[in-house]
Amino acid sequence: MSSAPAPTAQQQAELEWIQMRKDYADIHAETTREKMERKLKENPLVPIGCAATLGALGYGLWSFRQGRRQMSQYMMRARIFAQGFTVLALIVGVGMTYTKQDEKKK
Repeated sequence: MSSAPAPTAQQQAELEWIQMRKDYADIHAETTREKMERKLKENPLVPIGCAATLGALGYGLWSFRQGRRQMSQYMMRARIFAQGFTVLALIVGVGMTYTKQDEKKK
């Protein structure tokens, strides 16, 4: 009667990692909706900036199609401003998240 060879150290570590992921997923299961709600609460300015960017882009393209060049140019400048706002909000949000994590560790 032959038995299966014992798993190597690497195989054991991999199996432990898989089990840890399963345990973590069971304990901290978060649906997509819950994750989106949490992210909106953490940094509500990013979706506002995204909506402003989309609005300026859409209205600017519509104005361009209608032949209103001055309004189209104005909206493209507004889009750049909104994109800058969004990036800045994202950077501030990430910084605040890491600051909160550092406070929890201490």
